[in-house]
Amino acid sequence: MTSSPTPHPRLRLDPAPLATRLERTIEDTVRRFGLDGVALGVSGGVDSAVVATLAARALGPERVLALRLPYRDLGADGMRRAERLIADLGLRHETVDITPIVDAYAASQPGIAWHRLGNVQARVRMLVQFDKLTQHGLLPIGTGNRSERLLGYFTEHGDDAPKLEPLADLYKTQVWQLAVHLGVPHDIVSVPPSAGLEPDQTDEGDFGMSYREIDLVLAHLDAGFDDAAIAGLGVERAAIDRVRARVVASHRKRVPTVAPAVQPTGHDVTLFLPRAG
Repeated sequence: MTSSPTPHPRLRLDPAPLATRLERTIEDTVRRFGLDGVALGVSGGVDSAVVATLAARALGPERVLALRLPYRDLGADGMRRAERLIADLGLRHETVDITPIVDAYAASQPGIAWHRLGNVQARVRMLVQFDKLTQHGLLPIGTGNRSERLLGYFTEHGDDAPKLEPLADLYKTQVWQLAVHLGVPHDIVSVPPSAGLEPDQTDEGDFGMSYREIDLVLAHLDAGFDDAAIAGLGVERAAIDRVRARVVASHRKRVPTVAPAVQPTGHDVTLFLPRAG
């Protein structure tokens, strides 16, 4: 595991009540939307393993559809870890090979780079999840975390599409803490994080720094600490600048859809309910 066994106090959490809170959120959201359960992609990474475990505890494994969505042989080891996790949790499961869909588009785009192809993979995977909403009445549930969102390390209209994101306010190092509490298998917790969208890729390789250091910077910037205070924790100024630059550059990926208000009612559904008299 690339996270520290003793995280900074600002990143330390009490996992038991947090797990209960997230389970209740999953249960209540599914009930409020009037759906039968959830569908999620299970990659063999720690984020999807934590969400799958929380969902199984909240709803029962029979109401969780785990989707294995391989592209060619990328992430083959992760798919094997996912298969074992699914069996351990007793989840409903389905494997959909997205290769023909992705390659059909790629064939129309000569010279498409891996970065673009990775975004296509992420969006096709979400296409499958939303189709399960139509097919089975299952709510697509996301697996993204706060570190990824702040760094812009996600695909718009892919990873960020689900209406329910249980881990979206947890830094990656906090997800690891929750995973240990939930009993996620060690081979999943310890594997280097990877989006699995191109060969030999890891998150921390892309960032040029570890999640432990990234989260230390993010948590202190979130809390309003200045650069001098963060550097006093042993972080190089260049690392602080690198993290800040990624957050600022990816801001557009986190803002709501720009929809100029024209009609007087906006989106307030209560205005459409029957009125007395």
